[in-house]
Amino acid sequence: MGNRFLLRRVVILILGLLLNFHCTAAFGHLKSVVAKFNASNCQVNNRKVQAPYTCSAPIKYKYANHSNAYYTATGKASVLFQLINQREDFSFALFSGGLSKPKLKAVSNTVAFANPKAPVFPRLATGKSWDEMTVTWTSGYNIDEAIPFVEWGWKGQEQKRSPAGTLTFEQNSMCGPPASTVGWRDPGFIHTSFLKDLWPNIEHTYRLGHLLTNGSIVWSKMFSFKSSPFPGQDSLQRVIIFGDMGKAERDGSNEYSDYQPGSLNTTDQLIKDLKNFDIVMHIGDLPYANGYISQWDQFTAQVAPIASTVPYMIASGNHERDWPGSGSFYDTPDSGGECGVPAETMFYVPAENRAKFWYSTDYGMFHFCIADTEHDWREGTEQYRFIERCLAQADRRKQPWLIFAAHRVLGYSSNDWYGQEGSFEEPMGRESLEKLWQKYKVDIAFFGHVHNYERICPIYQNQCVNSERSHYSGTVNGTIHAVVGGGGSHLSEFSPLETTWSLYKDYDFGFVKLTAFNHSSLLFEYKKSSDGKVYDSFTISRDYKDVLACVHDGCEATTLAS
Repeated sequence: MGNRFLLRRVVILILGLLLNFHCTAAFGHLKSVVAKFNASNCQVNNRKVQAPYTCSAPIKYKYANHSNAYYTATGKASVLFQLINQREDFSFALFSGGLSKPKLKAVSNTVAFANPKAPVFPRLATGKSWDEMTVTWTSGYNIDEAIPFVEWGWKGQEQKRSPAGTLTFEQNSMCGPPASTVGWRDPGFIHTSFLKDLWPNIEHTYRLGHLLTNGSIVWSKMFSFKSSPFPGQDSLQRVIIFGDMGKAERDGSNEYSDYQPGSLNTTDQLIKDLKNFDIVMHIGDLPYANGYISQWDQFTAQVAPIASTVPYMIASGNHERDWPGSGSFYDTPDSGGECGVPAETMFYVPAENRAKFWYSTDYGMFHFCIADTEHDWREGTEQYRFIERCLAQADRRKQPWLIFAAHRVLGYSSNDWYGQEGSFEEPMGRESLEKLWQKYKVDIAFFGHVHNYERICPIYQNQCVNSERSHYSGTVNGTIHAVVGGGGSHLSEFSPLETTWSLYKDYDFGFVKLTAFNHSSLLFEYKKSSDGKVYDSFTISRDYKDVLACVHDGCEATTLAS
């Protein structure tokens, strides 16, 4: 069935199953969806990282009383599951005992996709040059079974074919549980093709193909994208930026790390507005899989309508990378043992080393410097040198809009826990980087990690350098900071302490849209995910000479020599 969603009603005849055990509570029974489950070889080795404590992590689950609160009296109930192609047949398992002490009572016959190995969930990303687009997707075909490629070209014109490379990762690549134990699931094969020598601003169509050994081809459906503008091109260019979105189940199922209530609203607003933006920046904390590998499929399926149409650029967050003793800057278990491996494999970024998630990318009049807060960024480090090099390389006459983005708040935030620490930032965050933002006159610095929205004035060394709130013009004498971590995960409280530099706060889910009209005019809009309406905005108007102007700690050297 390719990458189409399969919607199937599962009727549970609870009466027949209840004859074998005593039902003690309405919430004592759950129905789980598992892939190719075999109870005979399922040994309970779950280290109780997250409930339900079963020997094999279910992809999703529902309580048996989901549609009928009186199922224990009537003996009947039904649940509705939406399945995606995850390269295996599915079974439905019935458990008693709730989440903490589940006991397997029955397993259904399998549900099969027509071709479980079919290519699915394409995700675009910009390449290492402006005239390159990359396409990454997932399939069940290894290179000894089929040759992966992309067939593409101008819309309505002759199509060409480009080869794809193939990667995967194994269970022994995981750094710890649950990723290395109960949360492990084969990720399939991840293919990336590089579509090169693109002309700017051209609508392209493409489809994913696998050439089988018998000479037949397995195709995906047709997709489309528009190639990037030439760097410096004067045209309408629109960017979406947010962090910490996660994923959720449209069928109302429960899943591990199920705490991203705003995720579908954000996704759906972006799908609804897909024709009105050109590129997405998701700056860390992607699916919150936290070591349950099947959820990467769930996430790539959720964002596929977006990521198959516009470049979907990502940054690394703590829930992708951090694990004790794995080389992450923070020695926490937030990745659930993934230690960055699924993120760097499932998504392409134009980094020199994808294990180190810092990179630069261009889109028309925008130059982006994406940092990796899960590796050391302080002065003297490899990443610090990259950040300065990236900022210095911006040709501000051609690309006037210089954007810095990272996951953790290396700038300013009125978040409650930052306030309790007294820093209103990630510890050691801006101490090293603020002088670079000032020296190179960064327009806006974006951060996630804190699950709310906040806009900070143009600022340098804790002082607002401009009293305006809705329109900025003239010299770039400080960087505007924005916290955009309200993509979908549970919301973060603001500190009760009032910060003088905070201009707008919103304890809600949302995202930011940047619109560059030309080299002199930029519009910033914050939209709520619930309704897509604008709740905060400002404009920037200036000329090239304003970027060149000397400001405090941002002056080029001069000489008195003639």
